[in-house]
Amino acid sequence: MSLTAQIVNGEMVSRTTETTSTGNTNVKSTADANSSLDKDAFLQLLVAQMKYQDPLEPTSNTEYISQFTTFSELEQMQNMSSSMDLQRASNLVGQYVLINHESEVTGEASQVMGKVDYVFYEGGKPYLHVNNGDYTMDELDSIIDASYFAANGLSTDFISSLSKLPLVSELTTGYADVIHNLRSVYNDMNDYQRSFIPVEYVNKLSEYENKLRQLMAAESEDAEA
Repeated sequence: MSLTAQIVNGEMVSRTTETTSTGNTNVKSTADANSSLDKDAFLQLLVAQMKYQDPLEPTSNTEYISQFTTFSELEQMQNMSSSMDLQRASNLVGQYVLINHESEVTGEASQVMGKVDYVFYEGGKPYLHVNNGDYTMDELDSIIDASYFAANGLSTDFISSLSKLPLVSELTTGYADVIHNLRSVYNDMNDYQRSFIPVEYVNKLSEYENKLRQLMAAESEDAEA
């Protein structure tokens, strides 16, 4: 982080620019004089005030001490808040979460679901590493139960595989292994996991199985003829 300060008419104009690289996400923030300052910048501001104060009406030492005390209290509160954020993020390691992410490039919104592999602290913020991406705590939507995550993953894979099959009318026996595997996967699911699969997809699998039996029976008759 770079900090530059300029004194104009007895007042310090401050601009802070911070760039943090977080793997898949580049986080950039710019703060002006109205943003929170660090201790060094605050001390520079006090020196500037003392230097350019009206010698006929100087600011009392009590006021300077009060300003510094106020800043110190604010800094302590910010440090405490950062510590709590880091602790909260650390408690998420090993848990499954849902992330609401917006692309810095396209602005496209997306959701990421996965396990928090680890947490790191950079630029004053904790980041969650999920599915090879880094995300801020502000992007955290919810914490997901492990059973829910497993059931959701199974249903997603099942529906995706079923959707890749051709139309029932265009089915061939070459898809026999795929259909048998889908039935095996479904049968191995418990009732909770099956509840994630819409009924129309279960019925669709049955249609493929019926069509496959017809095709195999027809091939068997041709072989015997």
